[in-house]
Amino acid sequence: MNWTAITKKTVTSFIASCSIIVALQAAAPAAAGQSAPPNPLPNADAQSANSAEQDWWKNAVLYEIYPRSFQDSNGDGIGDLNGITQRLDYLKKLGVDAIWLSPVYPSPQVDFGYDISDYKNIDPQYGTLADFDRLIAEANKRHIRILMDMVMNHTSDKHEWFIQSRSSRTNPYRDWYMWHDGKGQTAADKGEPPNNWQSDFGHSAWEWDEKTRQYYYHKFYIQQPDVNWDNPKIHEAFKDIVGFWLKRGVGGFRFDAITTLFEDPEMRDEDVLLDKDGKSYRNDYGDIALNDTRTNNLPGTHPVMQEFRAFSDTFNSPKFPGTRVLIGETYLPNIAELAKQYGPLGKPEFHLPMDTQVGFINKLDVAQFRAKLNDVETAIDGNIPLLVFDNHDNPRLDARYGDGVHDADIQRVISTMLFANRGTALFYYGDEIGMKTTPPTRKEDVKDPVGLTGWPKDKGRDGERTPMQWDSGSNAGFTKAGVAPWLPVPPTYTTVNVKAEESDPNSLFAWYQSLIRLKKTNPAFAHGDNVMLDTANTKVLSWMRQAAGAPSIVVSVNFTAEPQTVSLSVPGAAGKLKTLLKTPGGSDPASLGQIQLAAFGVYIGQVK
Repeated sequence: MNWTAITKKTVTSFIASCSIIVALQAAAPAAAGQSAPPNPLPNADAQSANSAEQDWWKNAVLYEIYPRSFQDSNGDGIGDLNGITQRLDYLKKLGVDAIWLSPVYPSPQVDFGYDISDYKNIDPQYGTLADFDRLIAEANKRHIRILMDMVMNHTSDKHEWFIQSRSSRTNPYRDWYMWHDGKGQTAADKGEPPNNWQSDFGHSAWEWDEKTRQYYYHKFYIQQPDVNWDNPKIHEAFKDIVGFWLKRGVGGFRFDAITTLFEDPEMRDEDVLLDKDGKSYRNDYGDIALNDTRTNNLPGTHPVMQEFRAFSDTFNSPKFPGTRVLIGETYLPNIAELAKQYGPLGKPEFHLPMDTQVGFINKLDVAQFRAKLNDVETAIDGNIPLLVFDNHDNPRLDARYGDGVHDADIQRVISTMLFANRGTALFYYGDEIGMKTTPPTRKEDVKDPVGLTGWPKDKGRDGERTPMQWDSGSNAGFTKAGVAPWLPVPPTYTTVNVKAEESDPNSLFAWYQSLIRLKKTNPAFAHGDNVMLDTANTKVLSWMRQAAGAPSIVVSVNFTAEPQTVSLSVPGAAGKLKTLLKTPGGSDPASLGQIQLAAFGVYIGQVK
């Protein structure tokens, strides 16, 4: 659909339809397998509601939850599914449309769930399948969808497939994984690994298996062997897994490490990276730094995702209506490669490949943000962008963008770019209250395998996975008093917590709520185009949101610690403004000609 042609009347109808759907779903039976009541709406309204369900993802707000760290319901110090269910009303209040859960499948927890030993069950640490079904049902009542993490690049070495595969060279599961002889291998000597490929967690990506005397390939941790996507049986096995969860009512999947499914069939060495002086150098793990063009973003991934998109598109039901959305973890070198992830005409792939090129610039550079945001507006063939600035694999926003003095204001800057641009927005639990990155200070406290391998240069990802800070009480409300949470609660919890910020109209939480409300209710914000303004300015980023039949919106964001004044020009506008949202304490400009911004200030106004 061409959203540039949408009218104010259509958006109003869309919002009204969504409200009706929420009311209907809130009244629907919660029991698994129980049918919903017949739709009582007139045909026209029913069609509008159906359209809204199909297009729910195009302006959605997605929220990543790291289940171990969100809410512990049973007092074992580990977050769980029932804890998430307890907090659904909070997420509804925040304005969330869907929750992405990092893996909750059974796992040895070497990589905290990304090493999966059973794709069709729930790890007992997180609950049961019945708990999962209850979460789906309760979320559905609140019109919140549940998105699961789908890890198809590798399994755990404790998965039955791999146990069989490594049992003998003649086992039927042998070619479900990547097995190779060593370089120079003899009957008495294992030789060297087949090539120089490296694990993303450090050191060689090849692990010797003495029993069957071959090496297996692992792009990630040793306990995460890569599966062989040249084997058709792998395709069928994962379609069976995806179908299992779609039938339970999940709203879609985020596909982990999806660009690493295939490797160079010729097994050529990766090229060595060179520094500015033309010399090789070592990475944080002490290894010679290599390119990854032989093991990442190979073209074979595209037909796989076309296959899985076609498969998932066949799933819909009256109980859980709407598009099942496929999201890609897509760290890519440029916008052209990102555009390919949507798929060619007639062969769609991802609905929403993650645009990490915007959110992970990792410095407040106006020119770079302007260029990257313009790229995603103009160079993805009219598809829907998915902006993301934060996740469980990277230090939180304070560590990548903050200055230690204006962190809350800087986060207002970041969140404005996230929610006030066209498309879908994804953020990470705790961003809405300004949680801080809190890495371990001693190696013996490290839980993350990345930190165990990379210490001290790379302290791992524990610092961005600490428990959610709900209140100023014991353990920040994450788990009961006297229980040691799986990671320590940061000391900031006494002031940085949900309870304190919910009651403060000037809090970061209130800012997130207000931005999300604008995203959902303002026609230009909902589906309008982005047009960059004042493009020579190197200190303030300004843009306009335009939708046919609706007043335009201007947004100005100060990237500096000094006050700035901007003068904007909007063709055909009288120049007067109506303030929609501004940084606490900011001024209300009378016109486009003089918008004054405080340090890291934000102004959003409707053009009259």
